[in-house]
Amino acid sequence: MRESLSHKIGYARVSTIGQNLDGQLDLLRQAGCDKIFSDKVSGVAVSRPEWDKALEYLRPGDVLVVTELSRMTRSLMHLLQLVKEFEDRGVNIISLRENIDTSTATGRAFMHIIGAINQMERELKAERAAAGRAAAKARGKSGGRPRTDQAKLEHARVLYENSEQSAQAICDSLGIGRRTFFKYLAQCRPA
Repeated sequence: MRESLSHKIGYARVSTIGQNLDGQLDLLRQAGCDKIFSDKVSGVAVSRPEWDKALEYLRPGDVLVVTELSRMTRSLMHLLQLVKEFEDRGVNIISLRENIDTSTATGRAFMHIIGAINQMERELKAERAAAGRAAAKARGKSGGRPRTDQAKLEHARVLYENSEQSAQAICDSLGIGRRTFFKYLAQCRPA
């Protein structure tokens, strides 16, 4: 069982088996890490076994040290989620390359700035999408896929009912979807 003293816990990751962890491991040792976990797996992978072990190992007061933030996160949203989780657990983060330390006011402020920028980007994206939809609507266009030409659907129906071709062959030759075609056939049948 570990003592309750503060420890520096390192985490290193490379994206593929062929890549080398030595540079990261050297930097983490130089930073004074008591224990180091390392994975050779993509950051977007659902399963990062050593990352999961590091998360279990961390205790309140510990510091997670990474050579750069991208080694522990999949995205900015994931980073912000982790920062909040670690803050709630009493764990700080040090990123050597970005020179961030969340035990300092500057480090915490930097993380909040990243969060604010991310929120602004989400809102700007939503505003741009809404403006695009409004512009399209003003030109008489609606969202979604263009409607399949009724004449094509009727042509497909006539071929289907009067030839030996399969529905798939007919749809492929006329460039319409099978689902759309069968929905049209259902609408044409008397109730």
